[in-house]
Amino acid sequence: MRAAVLLLLIANLALFAYARLDRAAQSEAGRLREQVEPERIKLLSPQQVAALGRTKIVCAEWGPFAEADRLRAQAEIESLAPARLVSQRAVSPDTAYWVNLGAMPSRAAADRRAGELRAQSISDLSVVDYPRGAFTVSLGVFRTEGAANARAETLAARGVTGAQVEPRGQAGAQSTIVVRDAPEALVARMKELQPQFAGADLRVGACPPAS
Repeated sequence: MRAAVLLLLIANLALFAYARLDRAAQSEAGRLREQVEPERIKLLSPQQVAALGRTKIVCAEWGPFAEADRLRAQAEIESLAPARLVSQRAVSPDTAYWVNLGAMPSRAAADRRAGELRAQSISDLSVVDYPRGAFTVSLGVFRTEGAANARAETLAARGVTGAQVEPRGQAGAQSTIVVRDAPEALVARMKELQPQFAGADLRVGACPPAS
């Protein structure tokens, strides 16, 4: 009798252990089914990975500047541009085309003429130095002669007299200011400063390649 009870107890323990092991196996399989869904895994091609990276890389590039002008321009925006996001890119000097009103004997005369043009709602102008100690009103610097001539013709149609187109050589080393992920306030400030830096363009888009 005692032996029968002992055998029954051993059989119950074996059945209990088997049931626990079976449930554990089923539970582990269930967890794996929940965690691994191969049909939802999609591998990206190298081109797709590169495209994802490019969408986040946007720069504001401003220039070109001679070194003195670059330092002055950078000082104007340093409060809005984190230093870690600002870099410079060297560019090759080239020839641009300049629209101006010719030589004026003094800065005061150039300032008066600039005020008259602003009263006519003429924008994108600035008073700058002119050869031989004179001054002039700059009405834009362009990369092509055709673009400069088009600007002069538009001004003539609006009643501005004396606008002329001249080559403007960009001598010496030049560079642009490049700001990665430039905030809107910084871009707006750069646009405000444009008239003070004849020949400098502002472009916002994909970052230039590292030199």
